[in-house]
Amino acid sequence: MEHIYMLAFFWLGLAVFSAIIAYHLRISIALVEICVGVITAAVAASLGKTEALGSNQEWLTFLASSGAVLLTFLAGAELEKDVLQKKLKEVTVIGLIGFFAPFLGCTAIAYYALSWTLQASLLGGVALSTTSMAVVYAVMLETGFNETEFGKGILGACFINDLGTVIALGLIFSPFTYRTVVFVIVTAVVLFLLPFLTRWLTRVYAYRTAAIRAKWVILVLFGLGALAVWSGSEAVLPAYLIGMILAEFSNKDTFWLRRLRTLTVGFLTPFYFIRAGTLVSLSALITAPLAFLVLLASKVMSKIFGLYPFIGLFRRERNERWYYTLMMSTGLTFGTISALFGYSHGIVTQAQYSFLVASVIASAVVPTVIAGFAFLPRHLLPEPEEQIKPTYKEEDLSEEG
Repeated sequence: MEHIYMLAFFWLGLAVFSAIIAYHLRISIALVEICVGVITAAVAASLGKTEALGSNQEWLTFLASSGAVLLTFLAGAELEKDVLQKKLKEVTVIGLIGFFAPFLGCTAIAYYALSWTLQASLLGGVALSTTSMAVVYAVMLETGFNETEFGKGILGACFINDLGTVIALGLIFSPFTYRTVVFVIVTAVVLFLLPFLTRWLTRVYAYRTAAIRAKWVILVLFGLGALAVWSGSEAVLPAYLIGMILAEFSNKDTFWLRRLRTLTVGFLTPFYFIRAGTLVSLSALITAPLAFLVLLASKVMSKIFGLYPFIGLFRRERNERWYYTLMMSTGLTFGTISALFGYSHGIVTQAQYSFLVASVIASAVVPTVIAGFAFLPRHLLPEPEEQIKPTYKEEDLSEEG
């Protein structure tokens, strides 16, 4: 136990350091955690202490996997039903194009230009097809676009895009056996009953016992996650669907969701993102930088050439079209989840995994910076308003956790 506590102390020290760096650089903390993981692994390798990091220890792998599952749930829970209804055509068209253009383009580039196997190329296409809900949502909050129909449209399109990624990851790489049938049936039944059970649980027990809703959601996530792994799939796949199903419930009572977000981002996701970084081979990137550049270019360019004409159907102003397109070109969370899935299941090698993760990280930074500096549609920015001090109901404060 002493060794485990010391190792946890070291990893959380890296997490705190990452948070400080992210604050001063004003970029996504997930991005910094991955970079810190890459650098830490490189230093450890140079000292011959790679195994001492503990990246493959079961308890640490479990915490990292739990972080990915809860983060995926939170991404699904950000869905606003009204947005999808009002802008259904826009978010569907742009979201689907945002998935298929890079998926097909990057798969072809990996297969024909980089000579990857078909399975590795498909995995690369899935990993590079994503948008980064975390990065885009953070930018929307910072600019205030999350309160505008423009920003809500972008978030809705990101949601459809990432949903395509989640479905593709499951359909292409999960073996279809009787276990798959059991998983699909049980998941369908649980998703159908979940809203009713959650409302009943909230009505009867919420505000009377400590954080029962958080415990209930985590119970369901782990249960279906275990079933997904048993069926040969990935635990994050049902998590996104659970988030979608409970999105309306979550948006009506966000206080408990903020607590769950604090647990996830404050404790679990640092283990996931730092671990993802430690699995990157810096030497592979240094010895073969061309593969990284080719994958990055194929992701961003396929997004731009695929999306820009279609975004023009809904947005006439030049800055709006380019800003929308570049925001949809970002990638981070689901890209690293897909790449790590491929590496963990032997679909891609460590070098290929390193190229994919490096490309995903770069795609989170480059399009975001260009969009903010060169194409920010200032005419759509909301008028600054006075900060209103939030107030909470007395029953909100009575539930701990």
